[in-house]
Amino acid sequence: MRRPIVWILALAIAFTITPTNAQTNAQTPDLKTLNDHFPFAVPESPEAWQSRSSALRRRVLVATGLWPMPDKTAIKPVIHGRIEREGFTVDKVYFESLPGHFVTGMLFRPAADNPNGVINGQRPAVLCPHGHGGRTMRLDDNELARQIESGGEVFEKSGRYPKLARCAHLARMGCVSFIFDMLGYADSQQIEFQTAHRHADPRPEESDRDQPCFFSIDADLNLQSIMGLQTWNAIRALDFLAELPDVDADRLGVTGGSGGGTQTILLGAIDPRIKVGFPNGMVSTSMQGGCYCENCNYLRIGTGNVELAALFAPKPQGMTAANDWTKDMLTDGYPQLKQLYTMLGVPEGVICGDLLKYPHNYNYITRSMMYPLMAKHLGLPESTPLVEQDFEPFTEDQMKVWDEEHPAPTAVGIPHERKVLAWWTKQNDQKLRSLVPTTSSTESAAAKQLQEYRRVLGGAWKVIFDRELPKREDLIIEQINKDAIESDIASYRIEHPGWKTSVEVDIRTNGGQQQTTRSIHPILSAGSTDTSHQLLSSKKFASDKFQFVVTHLAAGIRDAADQANTSSRQPLIEDNRNYSGFTFGYNRPLTVKRFEQLLCVIAFLKSNDSQSPISISADPDTCLSSAAAAVVAGEWVDTLSIRSDGKRFAAVRSYQDHDFVPGATKYFDLPGLMTLRAPHHLTVTGESEASMELVKRVYQAAGAAESLQLH
Repeated sequence: MRRPIVWILALAIAFTITPTNAQTNAQTPDLKTLNDHFPFAVPESPEAWQSRSSALRRRVLVATGLWPMPDKTAIKPVIHGRIEREGFTVDKVYFESLPGHFVTGMLFRPAADNPNGVINGQRPAVLCPHGHGGRTMRLDDNELARQIESGGEVFEKSGRYPKLARCAHLARMGCVSFIFDMLGYADSQQIEFQTAHRHADPRPEESDRDQPCFFSIDADLNLQSIMGLQTWNAIRALDFLAELPDVDADRLGVTGGSGGGTQTILLGAIDPRIKVGFPNGMVSTSMQGGCYCENCNYLRIGTGNVELAALFAPKPQGMTAANDWTKDMLTDGYPQLKQLYTMLGVPEGVICGDLLKYPHNYNYITRSMMYPLMAKHLGLPESTPLVEQDFEPFTEDQMKVWDEEHPAPTAVGIPHERKVLAWWTKQNDQKLRSLVPTTSSTESAAAKQLQEYRRVLGGAWKVIFDRELPKREDLIIEQINKDAIESDIASYRIEHPGWKTSVEVDIRTNGGQQQTTRSIHPILSAGSTDTSHQLLSSKKFASDKFQFVVTHLAAGIRDAADQANTSSRQPLIEDNRNYSGFTFGYNRPLTVKRFEQLLCVIAFLKSNDSQSPISISADPDTCLSSAAAAVVAGEWVDTLSIRSDGKRFAAVRSYQDHDFVPGATKYFDLPGLMTLRAPHHLTVTGESEASMELVKRVYQAAGAAESLQLH
């Protein structure tokens, strides 16, 4: 037994959000946007970086909807329409990154008589995601003249097509190179440009809960995004290159600029096959990527593009600082990358070119910095030609992948989006459900299943609720009423400066009687203590065995049209574009902030008396954050009692809803979160036996069936 203690403290969680200008999407001062500052703090040791990088890779995979990774179905590549140029050839390519969804592009190969880089009949290969502007982007006469005058381009012919110029010269160097279309560009029209990159207004079909499409609430709840699909396309494009008979799969590089730089960063973070990278134009502590296709929920919470690029370390990579959002890289970002590479024993493994005289680009000068890096680390000889040459441009027809013999797919638009998301959801369900321990498994088999289930499902929820129990020294405690003895109720504010979270609690002291259990009762509150004091004064809270702690959880922004309305909404950034990722790619959802507040309460109680039991009693309004807090706190919460009444994350109708948590549906919703509480005590009220089957199976596999009580 833990020793009893006299408690006169109460904690109140007060992450109070006040309506601004009577707008439901008013921005609070603490919300981060893609245009803020994203510094990279280098860990103190290689071991610390290994732990941090592992967590970040999981974040990237969860955020892009690739945790667990879908099956790699047959890509069925078609290569046709060869074009010959001096020193290289070009083929048109299309393949299926998933059943019925096609990736298109152009495949550049060295001329047959070029021996550069050939080892055992195979060559190195470089994947070239193109970025905004498209694979076929063509500079007009005025822009080309400006580029040539500044030195940004050299040739009048090939200089018009700067994205293709790098593929052509990589081929002349001895590399196979593949440039593939982003969604909505050139031949990739199954999802149109306006949807993938300019989605400003919701489409009527996005309200269909039975047949989700991109940007719908159900796509968000399953972490299905344009950025995620483009990341998957990039992985499959690398598969395509690696499977070519003339390509050495052990010598693969990736380089892209702007939006292609973003894709290069992500691919380098999660695909171990890449040996060298050059993510240009997006490695920055400033603007993180302004397009829908460069943002998704959770990706940059607590991190940024510089640290995400650091996930490629210690493998060699390069980038430049130009007169755009990367202009501070030479003093803010690159020194930290250099510090990390030095700590890992490869100080020369990262370079950043000074191109501040040029605006945002992947121009001739930038390309000239990339070529030596690729040549050195892809096994090309010292005699490799590194200076670009001009080439005859391609006609529009020569750049088109689809033709009469190779017709474009007819599955397009919203019907196609629905098929993509349905496949994605099915993949996820099959993989996650295969991890659930079965009742017929032997004890040892069930233990292995449980371990993998916790790694995958628990790892995902750990990204969503990404905090550990804080230490006492992390907290600032202030008593906010001084008449606790007379009123029998003490009120305190707890602040966690590092989390930018403050917390208020009220506690009934019961005249100084000794209590054996601290009982936390979370309520939604906009800052008023009236409800709390009424509760604490009721007979329900009169017991000499309990120290009752009423915790005020953030209630969100009240409906401006009716302040008496109990509904509340998420605080959102000020952005007219209709997409959750612009807010929740950088900020924790309100339910996660409530979870943080509860962790502060538990940490404070624990630090004052580590022996007396702690219990949490949650109602439908607070069950989501309470369950998450109890999972993280583990044994420090002795009992968790939840009256859910069937509450689910999936019930939200909009990402403005105060209960909106991206990805929650994908990972089995509230029951999935509850399973991670095993083997610790859990009492659930208001659920059917069928709805708790998953929870029962996991508790049984954990050997803790008696710790689960259903009422």
